[in-house]
Amino acid sequence: MKRGYFDGPWGQVHLRRFGLGVPTLLLHQSPLSSAQFEAAAPFLAGAGLECVALDMPGMGMSDPVHMGANLDDFTAIIPAALDHLGWDKAHIIGHHTGASLAARFASHNPSHVNRLILNGVALLSQAERDFFATFKFGPTISAADGSHLKAAWDTRLKATPGWSNLSAMHRWTMEGLARGQTSWMAFPAVIGHDLAPDIASLRAPTLFFTNTGEDLYEATKRAHALMPHCAFAELQGGTHDIIDEQPEAWAKIVTDFLSA
Repeated sequence: MKRGYFDGPWGQVHLRRFGLGVPTLLLHQSPLSSAQFEAAAPFLAGAGLECVALDMPGMGMSDPVHMGANLDDFTAIIPAALDHLGWDKAHIIGHHTGASLAARFASHNPSHVNRLILNGVALLSQAERDFFATFKFGPTISAADGSHLKAAWDTRLKATPGWSNLSAMHRWTMEGLARGQTSWMAFPAVIGHDLAPDIASLRAPTLFFTNTGEDLYEATKRAHALMPHCAFAELQGGTHDIIDEQPEAWAKIVTDFLSA
């Protein structure tokens, strides 16, 4: 796996790159980074994909967007990445926040998308928007007694009932703390955006993908109901850490769809 940077619309964007073959762009959830895909990387590379995973603005090692940024501001890194890579067209895989960016981009740029995978789709009801608006990330202010570290861990525990992968829990907590001033910024843009028009205008072959234990399970089924001719797949159990929890099974669904 190699790492690098390119100049995006809001500063430098950090990426991880692995595998050789069909161009494939990977977009992670908030408040993580491209490291989210490391567990699945051997399986994706083994299936003949050239994968580039981006750190979303303000997360991982990428520069942030401006305060008050909307979903289009975050999505702007996708065409910048394709231009940097010299890819006219690519598979695009997005998870949670990444799925919203992927759907938004694909709906407006169908000629640049080969196949699209939306894993955990935030097509939200008003009640769900209100619920997710209460969702807390790790503290943004450090405490002299270190209590912010325990508070961040407790926040993650509350947000992930049924968790089973300790390393994923630790990474989420640490990455959120490391970029605590900016790692939350995409979240209000995602929950405030109505994805329905974007989903209804998708033209690329699309897979709606979820798992029964994640917090966007019902929302993803609802999104698929808007486009019932598209593919749908689900894994049993798991949480929003499904890529770490079931990396081989997750990658098999992804690669089976991309190679169909």
